[in-house]
Amino acid sequence: MMLALLLAASAAATLDQNDPRQRQLAAMGEELQRAQKSLQLKGHEAPYFISYAVRAINIQEVGAKYGALFVDRKRREKRLQVDVRVGSYQFDNTGTQELFDLDSSESGYSAGREAPLDDDPAALRNALWLLTDETYKKSLSAYLKKKGKEVYRPDDPDTPPSFSREQPNVSIDPPAAHGFDRAGWERESREQTERLAVHPELFDSQMRVSVDHEERELASSEGTRLVTERVIYGLHVQAYARAPDGMLLENSRDYYGAAEKELPRGAALSARIDEMVAELLALRKAPVLDPYTGPALLEPEAAGVLFHEAVGHRLEGERQNDDKDGRTFKGQIGKAILPFFLTITDDPLQRSMGPVSLNGYYRFDDQGVPAQRATLVDKGVLKTFLLSRAPVEGAPPRSNGHGRSAPGRDPVARMSNLIIESSKALSWKQLKEALVAEAKRQDKPFGLVIRDVTGGNTDTSSYAYQAFKGQPRLVYKVDAKTGEETLVRGVEIVGTPLSSINKIIATGDERRVFNGYCGAESGYVPVSTVAPTVLVSEIELQRTRKDTGRPPVLPSPWARPPVSATR
Repeated sequence: MMLALLLAASAAATLDQNDPRQRQLAAMGEELQRAQKSLQLKGHEAPYFISYAVRAINIQEVGAKYGALFVDRKRREKRLQVDVRVGSYQFDNTGTQELFDLDSSESGYSAGREAPLDDDPAALRNALWLLTDETYKKSLSAYLKKKGKEVYRPDDPDTPPSFSREQPNVSIDPPAAHGFDRAGWERESREQTERLAVHPELFDSQMRVSVDHEERELASSEGTRLVTERVIYGLHVQAYARAPDGMLLENSRDYYGAAEKELPRGAALSARIDEMVAELLALRKAPVLDPYTGPALLEPEAAGVLFHEAVGHRLEGERQNDDKDGRTFKGQIGKAILPFFLTITDDPLQRSMGPVSLNGYYRFDDQGVPAQRATLVDKGVLKTFLLSRAPVEGAPPRSNGHGRSAPGRDPVARMSNLIIESSKALSWKQLKEALVAEAKRQDKPFGLVIRDVTGGNTDTSSYAYQAFKGQPRLVYKVDAKTGEETLVRGVEIVGTPLSSINKIIATGDERRVFNGYCGAESGYVPVSTVAPTVLVSEIELQRTRKDTGRPPVLPSPWARPPVSATR
C-alpha cells in the first residue's frame, strides 16, 4: 500500500494542470484517496482495491443514400467505470453478482454512470462519490453472500485467487490527432451513392464514414495513473437486392484505419464499390446451394471468422472459471488442441500488418495492465488463455493484458489482434489442387471456396450446444472434374469448434486482415484477425432461414438507366 501511495503522490506531483485530461486524473486521484482512507461501513470490511476510469467517446459521422446526405452526426459522451473490491486478492466479492440484484433495488435509487462533459473536477468527484458508495455496498453484500456459500463447499487447493497482483503503471499519452474532413466526405458520399442510380436492381444502398476517438483516464488504489487515447476511422458501403425467388441479398465493404488517409477515396473507392455491386448482381442470378458437407477452402476473411468464433472466444479466461460456460479448453494446457502446423497468438501491441492498421492495438488494457503478446497455441499445443486480472486454474497467475470492455462495462478477458501462423503453407494453385483431390477422395462432385463472410457468432454457455455459425457472402462450387467455379447462394456455415478446427489439413501462404468490432459480455471492442486461407477436409453448410419477400411494386423514382442504354 505504501508503494501505491508513493506512486500516486509522484504522479499527482507531475500532472500538467493545463491539460484538462490530467486535471480530471488529479480529481480522480483525490477522490480515490478519500475513499481509501474513509470508505467503510461500521463492523464490516473496507475495500482492499478501488479503481476509477473515465472514458470519453467522440464520434463524427456522415452518410448518404441515393446521392443525398442522410446522416450528419456528432456524438460526445463520457462514461464512468468504478471497481470496488471487498475481501482480499485471494478471495473477494467477484463472481457472485446476480442478474437481478433485488437487495440493492430496495433503496429506490441507482447512481448514474455518466461523467461531466465540461471537465468540471468537483462535478466529476461527486459523480464518482455516488457511484463508489453504491458499488461498495453491492460488493460488500456480494462478498458476505460468497463467504456464506463457502461454508457448504469443501476446500479446494486448486481454486485460483480472485484477483491478480499487478505492478502499477503511470503513463500519459499525448493528445491524438483526429481530424475529420467532413465536407470532403459529404461530397464523396453523395457522389458515390449517386453513381448507384444506374442499377435499378439495387433497391437500397448507403455509405457511411466516421471517426471514433476515445480518451481514457484511469486511476487505481494500487497507484496506477493512465491517460490514453485511441482513434479509429471507418468507411462502410452497403447495398441490398432481391433474387428472382425473393431471397434478400446484401453485400458490403468495410474499411478501417488509424489515420484518415488509410480509407479509400475517389477512383480507388469507386472501383471497390463497382466490384461489390458486380458481386451482388451476380448473386441475384446464382443458384441456391443445397445443404452440404465436404471439403472447402476458406479464404483469409472467412478463416479469420472461423478462428475468432471457434477458438478465440473459447480461450477467454473468465469462461474457464464460469461453471455456466461450456469451458471447451479447460484443463487442456499442454495438450494438442489444433493441427501441429498451427500457432495462434494474440498481440495487442502489433499496430499493423503491412499497410493495414489493426483495430485491436492498445498499450494498456482496461484494467491498467500493459498489453502483452500472448502465445495461446504453439504448434497445435495449448499454452495459455487470454487473461485479465481474474486468474485461471493452470494458467500463469498474472494478467497478460487482455482485460477489455466497452465504456461503462466491467472488463473481462477478450481478444485483440488474433494472429494465425502456419508451417504448412501452400500456394493458391496448390490449395485448389488439394481441394479438388480431397473432393475426389471423398467421392464428392464438388468442393467449395468461401471467399468472404459477413460475420459470425457462437454460444459458449454450458446449457447450449457448443456450436458456432458463420454467414458467408460469396460461396463458389468447384467442380471436382474440371475445377470450374460456380457462384452459389443461400447457405451458412455451422459446426462444433473442436471438430471443425481439427479438420484443417493445410493453409495458404498469404495472410490478410479482418478488422471489425466484437460484441460479448463486456460490450463491443475493436478487434482484428490475421489469417491465411485454410483447407478443411469437411465443413457443414445449412440453408439460411427463409428470408424472402416481394421486391418494391413500383420502380424507383430515383434510379436511372445507364448512359449507354439511352444512345
